[in-house]
Amino acid sequence: MTNPVIIALDFPNWQKTDQFLQQFPKDEALFVKIGMELFYQEGPQLIKTLKARGYRIFLDLKLYDIPNTVQSAMTVIGQLGVDYTTIHAAGGQTMLQAGAAGLKAGAKQANVKPAKLLAITQLTSTNEAQMQQEQLVSVSLPESVAHYAQLAQQSDCDGVICSAQEITTIKSKTATDFLCVTPGIRPATSQNNDQKRAVTPLAAAQMHSNGIVVGRPITQASDPYQAYQAIKSEWESFK
Repeated sequence: MTNPVIIALDFPNWQKTDQFLQQFPKDEALFVKIGMELFYQEGPQLIKTLKARGYRIFLDLKLYDIPNTVQSAMTVIGQLGVDYTTIHAAGGQTMLQAGAAGLKAGAKQANVKPAKLLAITQLTSTNEAQMQQEQLVSVSLPESVAHYAQLAQQSDCDGVICSAQEITTIKSKTATDFLCVTPGIRPATSQNNDQKRAVTPLAAAQMHSNGIVVGRPITQASDPYQAYQAIKSEWESFK
């Protein structure tokens, strides 16, 4: 599964998460995203449980702290054997490099494959006016995202989290194999909710996203497995 559809497990606890996952065939090779709420509630044991089921895991904790703290935390994350994890590009080059080093060190200690380190550029819930007014950033949103992507690439990250609308610019300024993973995915029939830069699965594929993250359109669907299959089919329809 080179370019995956990743399901955001935005649930408050393991009970709700397991109830949701029981609606999928046991042999379905899911790629799931664990965010702050669920991980802080359930801890590392959750990762072990999901890995035992054969799931690929995106641990989305968006680390942002002084370099030493980030490196230590990433060493622990690296030992978990997850597939993707995240860090804030705004933390700067020293912090990003420390995070990457910690992740690799932890994976080596546990004898597991290192996770792909993805940098957060600008959240997909942020629009340009908000960015300029609240963050005092004077450049355009695409320019800010491209800058953070270049910084991430220069700082040992494997890719970024970004809107599909920004992928062409990012890859032109980094490399074609620099990963662009896209949240804020909404089928045409779905509401955007708090996502300001949402796109459809097909549009993300056409813009050469390396993976899409989908939450509510699947987790809140009356038939989650059917919704997942429909999104996966649309995503994979563009070759």
